Amino acid sequence: MVVSGDFKKTLLRLSEKELVALLVRAAKRDDEFYDTLCFELLPDVTVESIKAETEDKIHELFNLSVSGYLLHKSLPKVLGKGVKEVARARRITKNKQLEVDLNLYVLRLIFGNYTGSLDSSHNQFYKATARLLVRSASLVIKNLHEDYWLEYKPELDDYFQKLRAYANRWSLSFELPQEMSLPD
Repeated sequence: MVVSGDFKKTLLRLSEKELVALLVRAAKRDDEFYDTLCFELLPDVTVESIKAETEDKIHELFNLSVSGYLLHKSLPKVLGKGVKEVARARRITKNKQLEVDLNLYVLRLIFGNYTGSLDSSHNQFYKATARLLVRSASLVIKNLHEDYWLEYKPELDDYFQKLRAYANRWSLSFELPQEMSLPD
């Protein structure tokens, strides 16, 4: 959405009290806008605090929302919700490295606790995990400095090898790489 010049001029004419009231009303309506304002304005809300808060939310999602009964249905949903939390944190901070770190946190949870579900005949969880892994490797290459490539490569390569070991890889609509490929 493009903000018009008339809108900007009208905002400049508002008194400080009217402007504050307008911001507070907008923040009450939209949680993400409120969190973005807090990140921009408050010194104690940092990338690290948002990372810790998002990790806690993701951890709760995986520990409270995943049930043993119909695990093949709950895991893909929880993974999707976790990825949405990661995207929300990225939109608030505009930090690509945070997105990669949080994606890796989700992958660590999956490979630490739910590897048995990756080999299920219901392969939605496997496909979602593979997409997350490929996206994470792509984010590292496209958005982070070359120095980070070598930092993230061993962990991502390990996850690629683990995922390729499952028979479900044949059900993917894309080729799962053997390792994170670095540009020349």
